[in-house]
Amino acid sequence: MPLLEVKDIDVFYGDVQVIFDLSLEINEGEVVSIIGGNGAGKSTLLRTISGLLHPRKGQILFEGVCLHDSPPEAIVETGIVHIPEGRRLFKLMDVKDNLIIGAYNSRARAHVDQTIQRVYELFPRLLERESQLAMTLSGGEQQMVAIGRGMMAIPKLLMLDEPSLGLSPLLSRTIFDTVRKIADSGTTVLLVEQDVMHSLELSDRGYVLENGRTIMEGPAKSLVNDPHVKTAYLGL
Repeated sequence: MPLLEVKDIDVFYGDVQVIFDLSLEINEGEVVSIIGGNGAGKSTLLRTISGLLHPRKGQILFEGVCLHDSPPEAIVETGIVHIPEGRRLFKLMDVKDNLIIGAYNSRARAHVDQTIQRVYELFPRLLERESQLAMTLSGGEQQMVAIGRGMMAIPKLLMLDEPSLGLSPLLSRTIFDTVRKIADSGTTVLLVEQDVMHSLELSDRGYVLENGRTIMEGPAKSLVNDPHVKTAYLGL
């Protein structure tokens, strides 16, 4: 049984339909990329899985349990954690408090001390900055805090929306390397990322969205070599 199943969902913003009859599956331990241009429905898909939006049609199942009508806080309790685009930190709180607030769910509260040490192992710079206000951090450091805060919830499925957005190539590589470490430690990852080449290099499989519909799916290596993906998303 897949860890996550999205079955034939339609999603709307008001009267405007954004996702059409979309399905995907993610198996435990995989890294899966969602590829598509602006307006393809990538962020909407993540928002729907995390309960910020609800599909008008179709189902979302996590470990076989239907979630598509559940509120976001209940979905976090199941083990799905969404790190949205833009970091969205509490800028007047220090790094450590921003991290600890990610451990509010019942599964994570009992393990705060162990989990924060793991975050500091992933991002040693955050240990150096733990008493510093989030607003004073660089963009790359803020992204580290956002990912670290997500890891504090002890996710089974970690969903990242554009983690390298606005970062230098060097910092982007650091973020990708860390996502790989997170995956290698057993956390399943669903990734939306503008840097399609690095995203696919990191992934086991991928889905290509256009205008809210899945037009292609397959192993990441196959997608890298697909003529349409090369032309439309890799600039080749």
